[in-house]
Amino acid sequence: MSVDAASFRRTLGQFASGVTVVTTRDASGQTLGLTVSAFCAVSLEPPLVLVCIDHRSEANRGLRESGLFAVSVLADDQEDVSRRFAAPGAHKLAGFPFLDSRLGLPLVPGALAHVECRVRSFHDEGDHAVWVGEVRGAAAHPGRPLVHHGGGYRRLVPDEDAGKAGGDRL
Repeated sequence: MSVDAASFRRTLGQFASGVTVVTTRDASGQTLGLTVSAFCAVSLEPPLVLVCIDHRSEANRGLRESGLFAVSVLADDQEDVSRRFAAPGAHKLAGFPFLDSRLGLPLVPGALAHVECRVRSFHDEGDHAVWVGEVRGAAAHPGRPLVHHGGGYRRLVPDEDAGKAGGDRL
């Protein structure tokens, strides 16, 4: 039994996820990047993460050529950044005020977290490449995440009983 793409997309849209921007540089030093919601931890020891990137994205070329990538976890006030990097084409990078990481990777300023990775492996699966990265640097900053659910952006709101219940709610 097969599931059609529209049903599959609608079903997976019920899984709330954080929103990230994955960046890299190609062999000539050109910055490449895109919005990615398929990001997760793989292992604590060694520290590994994975990102899934559509085969049509030029970012795959940069990850292959440089062997490095960065992940910026977007804050709830960075929907415009997510939309910008979700657009096709190199023009989305023009004039964006990246920060440079310790490894020389472009980072999104104001993000909640930054993870710098060296490519450990990649796997072609369906219409995406699955990249596994060994974490070489990580930093976290306080704030609330931008969340994607049901085809739209969501924000966490403070729970009036946060002290009792333990946190935020969608």
